[in-house]
Amino acid sequence: MVAAPRLAADETPRGWLIAGATQIPCAIGRSGIGRGKFEGDGKTPAGRFAIPHFFCRADRRLRPGPSLAARPIRRDDAWCDDPRDRRYNCLMRLPEGSSDERLWRADHLYDVIGILDYNIRPRVRGRGSAIFLHLARPDLSPTAGCVALRAADMRRLLPRLSGKVVMVVG
Repeated sequence: MVAAPRLAADETPRGWLIAGATQIPCAIGRSGIGRGKFEGDGKTPAGRFAIPHFFCRADRRLRPGPSLAARPIRRDDAWCDDPRDRRYNCLMRLPEGSSDERLWRADHLYDVIGILDYNIRPRVRGRGSAIFLHLARPDLSPTAGCVALRAADMRRLLPRLSGKVVMVVG
């Protein structure tokens, strides 16, 4: 469960991921948590979301536990965030040199990714894409709409997850 605390106008949006008795600080979207999300608004969508797919970098050490199947991220993997594209809010493969949202990143933020089932079925163009559970920057700076954990916290959480996990954001 992720819950956003009330913030003053000049504070950075942050949340808490609560898994049983464990509470973990997390980064959320730069515009906080809300309903009525649309592409590029910076909100983390409120709601209940399964995490049907995990991806991880095979060349990095952070991986989901044995109860979660994770597909290795390839160098040409990306997630489509263009509402005009028929592949909107889907995994896609890119040609070399493309500038789209690549999953293979040098900054470690996508070493492990859980895909939240936000706007997946049905997909509504422009309603928001690429809502992930992924690694945060060390200072928990805001995301573009994802939920992000520090690497040490993700390491603690991953072994506790199963394919039946549901994240409640609100």
